[in-house]
Amino acid sequence: MTFTKIRTAAASSLAAAGLLFTLAACSTPAATQPTTSAPASPATASSTAASGPCDGVKVIVDSGALKQAAADTSVCVPVDAPTSASKVLDEAKVKTEGTTEYPKELVCRVNGVPAADFDIAHKGGTYREECGKMPAAFAYWALWVKPVSGDWAYAQEGLATLKVSPGESLELLFTVDGEPAAPAA
Repeated sequence: MTFTKIRTAAASSLAAAGLLFTLAACSTPAATQPTTSAPASPATASSTAASGPCDGVKVIVDSGALKQAAADTSVCVPVDAPTSASKVLDEAKVKTEGTTEYPKELVCRVNGVPAADFDIAHKGGTYREECGKMPAAFAYWALWVKPVSGDWAYAQEGLATLKVSPGESLELLFTVDGEPAAPAA
């Protein structure tokens, strides 16, 4: 294979992976991202937020296949207008970390999960996420949105640009080898 073909293949792979992760879960809020949300107020965690309706945006973090409950949360964040997903996560006290190469564009860890020394079991063996460049295509945080009435859908934007509205739910779900395939009902 010639150098040009290798370079083109590598660029195509990087672009495809970048698109996947940008759609799945971008990282922390962009400094220039305008929002039209209500003034910042603390997230309200309650049994209603976890199991019932939420007047704002219901935020769920599910470590999924990792089964690391320390990362998991379900909280209602009060908003009264469309608000950036990154701001909603900040108000829910959900900490996202990008990679060294893509600190704001990707989500590599949520609430410290997966830890750098944690072995992620997958079909090919074990893997440790270093958060250097791109997270592995077989083990990553996926971003999901559920409208007021309807089913969960894979987010079509990242955290910095995605807007969520009152009554919607936002979930970060860790997927390994395609499982879980979607958030629980």
